Amino acid sequence: MLQPRLTWQFCITFLLCMVVLTSFPAAASVRIKDITTIQGVRENQIVGYGLVVGLQGTGDTLANSVFTAQSLQSMLDRMGVNIRSIGRGNVLRTRNVAAVLVTADLPAFIQPGSRVDVTVSSLGDATSLLGGTLVLTALTGVDGQTYAIAQGQVAVAGFSVAGQAETITQNVATAGRIPNGAVMEREVPGQLHDVGPLVMILRNPDFATSVRIADAINAYSGRHFGMRLAHEEDQRSVLLTRPPRIGTTRFIAELGELLVEADTPARVVMDSRSGTVVIGQDVQISTVAVTQGNLTVQISEMPQVSQPNPFARGRTVVTPNTEIDATQQGGPISIVRGPSLSTLVNGLNKIGLTPSGIIAILQAIKTAGALHADLVVQ
Repeated sequence: MLQPRLTWQFCITFLLCMVVLTSFPAAASVRIKDITTIQGVRENQIVGYGLVVGLQGTGDTLANSVFTAQSLQSMLDRMGVNIRSIGRGNVLRTRNVAAVLVTADLPAFIQPGSRVDVTVSSLGDATSLLGGTLVLTALTGVDGQTYAIAQGQVAVAGFSVAGQAETITQNVATAGRIPNGAVMEREVPGQLHDVGPLVMILRNPDFATSVRIADAINAYSGRHFGMRLAHEEDQRSVLLTRPPRIGTTRFIAELGELLVEADTPARVVMDSRSGTVVIGQDVQISTVAVTQGNLTVQISEMPQVSQPNPFARGRTVVTPNTEIDATQQGGPISIVRGPSLSTLVNGLNKIGLTPSGIIAILQAIKTAGALHADLVVQ
């Protein structure tokens, strides 16, 4: 009879543990490398000017885009085609060429021979880059050095079709991308061993998150290296000390896999243009009574035409007739309190508000001092 008693006690204990665990919200753990970056390890931007050819009559109008005509003339001169003998009255009329700006982001420590994606954007009055091919274009950095060469077929996600009475446009047809369209020709200055002190930079600065990252790293380093290797500098950075018997790359990779609970400030973000409201998990509202009434004003124009009798001397006149109707619907008064996010959302839903109404009420609650969070209006 001993075994059934132990099984019964085990079941009771297991159920009690499940009740206790489900009564608390689960904390979301994230990897350190998903919320931090290493100071000095960053991308670099390059830019270039080029021509896209092969367009189906959707390129730049050379009479309006002088720089496109000059670029086309210079390109043909380099290829041995002389068009300068054409008189000023004979202007090039091709619509298959477009002047574009080519941009790309270079990952950190990229090597020559690697390929990166490039973005192609129209500079002139071209209506679409669909079907075009970018001609060999040099991409330079802020120091004036050429770091990559771009060329290839432009992939455009949109289109634009125009007729005599209607135009249909989807997405943006004057910008596109070339996957792996640029080849690195020069090494970007700086290597990982040139980075000074190892410092982790938080993408979302927060004092609590910085301390938790340092504690997680110190707990890991204490078990594996027998020393504390992290120190929180401020809400944005955590200073690291690399142990002597491990490489920098492996050291950063091991620390990046550690899990921490990222803390976020209590914040409400509202976009009045799209009616979007985002409420953070830690937002709380003191007990307040809220009501809202919708005011509707309707204006109707019904002009009346007055005509003279037959064979009478007079003229037809139009008499304006305007009717204005204003109604206001009184909303019920409700008590809203927000000790938790779910309670706050349920309280706002019970009032039956539209997104614009929720934005107005949250602004009023913030003015009343009952909203304990940062209110960001975009």
